[in-house]
Amino acid sequence: MGNEKRVALITGSSSGIGRAEAIAIAKAGYNVVINYSSSEAGARKTVAECQQAGAETLLVRCDVADETSVIAMFEAIRQRFGRLDVLCNNAGASIKTLARDFEKVTVEEWDQVFSVNVKGVFLVTKHATPLLRLSGDACIINTNSSVGARPGPQPLPYSASKGALWTMTKALAGALGPAGIRVNGVAPGWMAGEWMERMLGENYDKLMTARAKQTPLRRVVTADDVAESALSLIQGNKGVSGVIVTVDGGYAAVT
Repeated sequence: MGNEKRVALITGSSSGIGRAEAIAIAKAGYNVVINYSSSEAGARKTVAECQQAGAETLLVRCDVADETSVIAMFEAIRQRFGRLDVLCNNAGASIKTLARDFEKVTVEEWDQVFSVNVKGVFLVTKHATPLLRLSGDACIINTNSSVGARPGPQPLPYSASKGALWTMTKALAGALGPAGIRVNGVAPGWMAGEWMERMLGENYDKLMTARAKQTPLRRVVTADDVAESALSLIQGNKGVSGVIVTVDGGYAAVT
């Protein structure tokens, strides 16, 4: 099979930002690797939309926090495409316990969030790097969060893990820059969709409306907004590395 077409791996792409990134990248002319951990139905929906956009796809179930699983994923990518040009580290986890109740957080919950959000990014990036080095124009996009720089009521392990990822993104930019691999991040603020619905529960509509009124653009962002910013960093900005772009409609700039 020919390997002329550029290839992107998007972890956690069965829904939300991952799905939006995968579809945007497919529309931009890439073949895409769709990764999921548990939601096969959602991942297959992403596959269908990427194929409709003209992409050849590879669907891989992989727990990013498990090194054996990660190694197997990259072996599948090598066998199918023989290359990797873009890595989007998007897989993420959280809990519902807010920061004010952090004493109720169990060690197991803490470890699970850090395993996916920090260890998972490390493992996937580590094992992606040999292929990315061969690209000649490779880049990594990490899905950060505005709470990584400015924590609030969000669950403590989530904020702390995104703070670690904020630093990791910059450190990786320094480590991989000499190989010509750019490393940047996108950091969404409050975002419409399933993730915030789970976090806010029955208060979702009320709180999202209030946040929109406080935002310069008078709306909360969407997964498509985040994917658009990620694609911009992938396709252009060739002299930019170690940057995390906040995608929040201007909220953090004025509050």
